[in-house]
Amino acid sequence: MRSFSPENTEVTDPAYNNNRSDMHQAEIIVLLLAAVAALAVLAHKIALPYPIVLVLGGLALSFVPGLPEVRLNPDVVFYFVLPALIYPAALFTSWRDFRRNLRPILLLAIGLVLATTLAVAGIAHSIVPALPLAAAFALGAIVSPPDAVAAATIIRRLGVPHRIQVILEGESLVNDATALVALQFAVAALVTGTFSPAYATSRFLWAAAAGIGIGLLVGVAMRWVQSHLDDPPVQITISLLTPFIAYLTAEHLHASGVLATVAAGIFLGWHSPLMITARTRLQAYAFWETIVFLLNGFVFIVIGLQLPGILRAWNRESLTGAILSASIICTAVILVRFVWVTPAAYLSRLIKSERRRRDAIQSWQHIAIVGWTGMRGVVSLAAAFALPLALPNGRPFPGRDYILFVAFSVILVTLVLQGLTLPLLIRKFGIPHDAETDDEERLARLEANKAALEWIEKARANGDFPPDAVDRLRAEYDERIEQLEICADNPDDCRGEIATPRYQRLQHQALRVERKTIIRLRNERVINDDALRRIQRDLDLAEARLTGG
Repeated sequence: MRSFSPENTEVTDPAYNNNRSDMHQAEIIVLLLAAVAALAVLAHKIALPYPIVLVLGGLALSFVPGLPEVRLNPDVVFYFVLPALIYPAALFTSWRDFRRNLRPILLLAIGLVLATTLAVAGIAHSIVPALPLAAAFALGAIVSPPDAVAAATIIRRLGVPHRIQVILEGESLVNDATALVALQFAVAALVTGTFSPAYATSRFLWAAAAGIGIGLLVGVAMRWVQSHLDDPPVQITISLLTPFIAYLTAEHLHASGVLATVAAGIFLGWHSPLMITARTRLQAYAFWETIVFLLNGFVFIVIGLQLPGILRAWNRESLTGAILSASIICTAVILVRFVWVTPAAYLSRLIKSERRRRDAIQSWQHIAIVGWTGMRGVVSLAAAFALPLALPNGRPFPGRDYILFVAFSVILVTLVLQGLTLPLLIRKFGIPHDAETDDEERLARLEANKAALEWIEKARANGDFPPDAVDRLRAEYDERIEQLEICADNPDDCRGEIATPRYQRLQHQALRVERKTIIRLRNERVINDDALRRIQRDLDLAEARLTGG
């Protein structure tokens, strides 16, 4: 009887082969998750923005022998990753600040994107005359929008002035829509051989207006649904579905899915304080924080892993020319942003009213920071991969490999170079972190506590509650108001918190004693784990308030 040997046995069962393939994909996902976690820890240890460390880590992993190739699927990026990343960014955007800075945001998100597209198209066509003008325009549209994830992740940890942060994050929310619409027209012109500026303008206006309208309709519907529910798991599930409903509906109607998602997110972010409960809000915030981190991690590490596949199409001689060409275009992308931002900032100040002029970017240092913050990311690479392999006549898409290589180069150079040097630039310019949000937070807390104290006095006068309960609560509010007034007089000592550092240390120590006590009671079998978790949740919330978590 023949012995069984796994090495020389060929399995022909399709179901078995499919299972092996699924297991292989699961192994890759687990490996990437482990790499993301390890590289994020490393980024924290060396005090670098984690997108940069993840991209460089992905580059290093891509050269490990025997590592399976991970290919970027454009459909996954556009229809799964992009809505899930844009929506929470929009959800936590301040509508007041976004509207106040709408002019500079649109100048960057529309005007600069189109200017960059034209500049890159002209330069690429002059460097590589064999590249059709329409393909050069496609390249320009691909590399024109700074990445929403990279911008938000990097600038938030640097302590840049609040207004600059609002402008950069607002730009990154909207500019993808402009770039993707421009890319569609460039590809259509290459396929059909014709281009109509009037038609392109009308389609752009439709994509923008319809996208915003669809997003607002989805937002209104989701607000109604959420306001009639009080079940955190169900509400979080609906929150997760919201960006996909807005994005896919808009794309199905040939409108901008990006703008639909942004509109829905900003609308629901404005109304969320009244439509969901505190319990749901706490869980939803933690849920979105985790989702965004995981997707960001996958996005940036996968960017780095694409290099071997992109280089495979080039030999050594042609690669040298491509590197030179990519260097010129990278330089042009960076310079065009400076050329656009500087006159736009000063022109905006000239045409504004006196009140708006006070809100304008005041110094050349601030303008330089806005000009230098133009990191590209996964949308540009996904757009390049989404280019068709062939035209309808069967001919290969002209310059596709070249466009892929240049797009990857722009992403790598802007993300690593600008991301690494931005903190140095901020320190060199001596740009302080403004306390606008901290001041507004203290003012709001003080007003809210005073209003609550007035209500407590009325409740005491009406005899609605026992006097001892009223006195106890009033003492708590008196203490809070006292701490807030101390911080208002000495904001530098409080650093945005509601209590002085000494008072906070005292609270931390008291919470630590409480925590040790309940753990001791659990270990001594005095209480069970359910009781421990109930008390621990209250202690965790109290500690989160102290640490800003």
